[in-house]
Amino acid sequence: MTAPGTPQREPATADAMAEQPIAIVRGAPLLKLPEDLYIPPDALEVFLDAFEGPLDLLLYLIRKQNLDILDIPIIQITTQYMDYVELMKELRLELAAEYLVMAAMLCEIKSRMLLPRPALTDEEQTDPRAELVRRLMEYERYKQAAQALDGLPREGRDNLPVTAELSSEHIRRIPPTVELSEVLAALRDVMRRADLFTSHRVARESLSLRERMSRVLAAVQRGGFVPFEALFDVTEGRAGVVVSFLAILELVKATTLELVQAQPYAPIHVRLRGGAA
Repeated sequence: MTAPGTPQREPATADAMAEQPIAIVRGAPLLKLPEDLYIPPDALEVFLDAFEGPLDLLLYLIRKQNLDILDIPIIQITTQYMDYVELMKELRLELAAEYLVMAAMLCEIKSRMLLPRPALTDEEQTDPRAELVRRLMEYERYKQAAQALDGLPREGRDNLPVTAELSSEHIRRIPPTVELSEVLAALRDVMRRADLFTSHRVARESLSLRERMSRVLAAVQRGGFVPFEALFDVTEGRAGVVVSFLAILELVKATTLELVQAQPYAPIHVRLRGGAA
């Protein structure tokens, strides 16, 4: 019963239900099926959990019910196995020969378990399930080993090899081939000649190392070998000679200049290192 004044909902008629579209095709409602519509029998395909073989199926049935693999209830397992095979037939799936062979083996073991056993003799009779249990336990060990291997990190799937190359802009510090003692000996000779031009006039003079480096580079810019002594101006005194020597050492350290000596105690020459113009 409904309260007075409450509008009653009209039941859906067959015409109203017929107006509902079956589907929407390219934005247009489809009210009825086409007369030439053909639906193949295998249009609907159902995918079940795939098993890798009959032993995998048996192991799944045993582990699913938490049964003891050493004491398999062969009647119960055989019934479930046959139900699965019948289900595969209904879904029109092609059965592998191994599944049928296992079904026959289970039926044989089941029949042997149902038959009355003779009286015990001196030799203990073999359990019909012993061979099947051995195969199941061996298969389970291999399956667990395969799962453990699959869980290991795999190159290309879990990690990728990385390589790093040295940049071409990396500056390689090449130590000079001239001995430091030879350089100091040449400096001593220059300092001795500079002492001849020493005066007692005291004057404040500012010398720039960077400016002296530019002067040395300008002197060797023409190419070829320049004598070590030619890079010094002895008229500048000790301070000028020291600044020029420091400028040469800085340029050698920066791999811009190269000191060359033909043999021990021979004159030292300076030239630009290759590609340092």
